[in-house]
Amino acid sequence: MQKQRISTGTVWEEKVGYSRAIRIGNQIEISGTVAVNESNEVVGKRDAAAQAQYIFQKIEQILAELGATLADVIRTRMYVRDIANWEAVGRVHGDYFRSIKPATSLVEVSALIGPEYLVEVEVSALVIRDE
Repeated sequence: MQKQRISTGTVWEEKVGYSRAIRIGNQIEISGTVAVNESNEVVGKRDAAAQAQYIFQKIEQILAELGATLADVIRTRMYVRDIANWEAVGRVHGDYFRSIKPATSLVEVSALIGPEYLVEVEVSALVIRDE
């Protein structure tokens, strides 16, 4: 079985020793993803919904690089710094997954990697195609 890794080249991937995403066979795991762009700038400062929107766009791109789509997602895990943002983040999740309906969790955490990050998302996918 072949292992395929995606790296975004961030300094943290090397320091911590992880991959942004990994595919082994038909299984894909995407590491915790925050709203930071290629220039290392936070997208949607102080706006949890804007951060979630950007995160799900990033996740969709990563899935495409690994030969998958959002329809292959079977589990999402969402972490918010303030549970008061659950509805805004959940609404964005619904925009992407309303018809897919993966298993999901949305929990409040005391902190993420930096105070500017309001949301972090992890995704599991399983690619099953009739060929």
